[in-house]
Amino acid sequence: MVNSIRVRVISILFLSGFLVGCMSDEANRFYLKQQLPAKEASEVEVLQAEPSQPYIVIADFQANNATIRHMQKRAAEIGADAVIVVPVGGWYSPDEVWAGQDRYSNTYTRLIATAIKYKN
Repeated sequence: MVNSIRVRVISILFLSGFLVGCMSDEANRFYLKQQLPAKEASEVEVLQAEPSQPYIVIADFQANNATIRHMQKRAAEIGADAVIVVPVGGWYSPDEVWAGQDRYSNTYTRLIATAIKYKN
């Protein structure tokens, strides 16, 4: 019975958090002096690491509970060619301190993204 109540409470909390809206605490910093034309999000490449070709940084974004798709859209709005997305933070279990053994090792609570424009 205790497990049943615990599952219900966890389910309600999870659903409430999902319905309330997810992204919060967004911060942006733009570096160009002139505004670039917007693009479609599908035109913006999503990267997990710095590209090998030369580029300039045009903006940095960060947000709690954001999605990679949200960062891609933000980069498209300012005309970026690509966005480098890095997940940080995350949930953890105090009983599982080693990342390789932690059931929450694939979670994140914040995304940091760098919008870039490739040099021609």
